[in-house]
Amino acid sequence: MPPPEFHPSDRWQLRTKTLSTGRLPLLMGVINVTPDSFSDGGKYFEPAAAVEHGIQLAGQGADLLDVGGQSTRPGATPIDAEEELCRVLPVIEALCKQTSLPVSIDTFQPTMAEAALDAGAEIINDITALRNPAMLRLAACSGCGVCAMHIQGTPQTMQEHPTYQDVVAEVFQFLTERRETLIQEGIAAERIALDPGIGFGKTVAHNLDLLRNARRFHTLGSPLLVGPSRKQFIGQVIGDPTADRLPGTIGVALALARQRIQILRVHDVAAIRQALLLFETTGGIEK
Repeated sequence: MPPPEFHPSDRWQLRTKTLSTGRLPLLMGVINVTPDSFSDGGKYFEPAAAVEHGIQLAGQGADLLDVGGQSTRPGATPIDAEEELCRVLPVIEALCKQTSLPVSIDTFQPTMAEAALDAGAEIINDITALRNPAMLRLAACSGCGVCAMHIQGTPQTMQEHPTYQDVVAEVFQFLTERRETLIQEGIAAERIALDPGIGFGKTVAHNLDLLRNARRFHTLGSPLLVGPSRKQFIGQVIGDPTADRLPGTIGVALALARQRIQILRVHDVAAIRQALLLFETTGGIEK
């Protein structure tokens, strides 16, 4: 349990909805509308398959859905906004009509984000922490929820030589400064969530350091969103890069739940939901 000085945020204000956080983390279900995702290999590239998957995730207990058409795996080739729109917009339009869950657009392109918000999305989830001025203006004007993530480098370069003197302190400082900038530019504090960026410009040791110290980020005053699901570091820790990473993802999810992390971005909603419920029921999350 976090010491008394830690006070986890208990709400995230979105464009038209409010997410309340409790003892268990909220689950953000991942929908990759890409042909080359590291996690599902293009299984949901067709819009109909992606929509069906989103509805399934909702039925499994997801609290919100994160839709992305731009692969951000290490070394991924970027696509332009037009291609991203073609991939993602039909999925967001359908999910906003067919589910009641808040939908998040996972993008760093303002054109894509604006179209997604017009289609009913509630959140911009930006791996570049809204460093594009146009994205910053859009978020401020729309009143949407935002998630600002830390990344060192770009998806094309981030895993070449990630280097930090103190990864926890440096990521903490970046998120502190970025949150202040977002507020100064007109995004209300209660609309901001922060993500330390597991796997984005970090070695295995860096990722583990951040995960062990995740509770420190509560002092930033925003809900924390962490995405360890099926990441490469799990295979590296267990010594088998080709192994099923779901058991490892569950282990990390429980460690983060114990630190009262508010939102987990995951692919396997049903399994994570069940593990969290049993973890809480058997006393794993202290009062």
